[in-house]
Amino acid sequence: MTSKITYLGDYKIVSKHVKSGAEITTCAPLREGGTSEMFSPSDLFGISYGQSMLMAVAVLGKPREIDITGATCELKKSTYPEPKRIGTIFCIVRFPGNYTPEQKAFMEETALNCPVALSMHPSVQRTVMFEYGAAEIHQTV
Repeated sequence: MTSKITYLGDYKIVSKHVKSGAEITTCAPLREGGTSEMFSPSDLFGISYGQSMLMAVAVLGKPREIDITGATCELKKSTYPEPKRIGTIFCIVRFPGNYTPEQKAFMEETALNCPVALSMHPSVQRTVMFEYGAAEIHQTV
């Protein structure tokens, strides 16, 4: 078992990683009766996408001597009301440092084909922009 998930009441849920004991608590957004004091479960979906992109590039880039230390992903997720679902995800992925055109192509291809991206329903509209060093922008829709 990887995790144990417990509903705490008051629209709050705690997930505990069995091996490490690390915990993540979520709550419902205001529009659903929650407090919005923590991430919602659908926020974690978006976060998983951003983290998966960065992790894939870090892991698969290491043998190619691609270091992305300090890379960031700014993410905005929106939901559709009927049926209730995640509708859009917009990301800006920023990689510090200088990379060759070949490295950039590898990084973008790897990020866009990370495990979470490949598991996402095709109806979720995604826009990902990549910035490098001095804000060189590549957009992928």
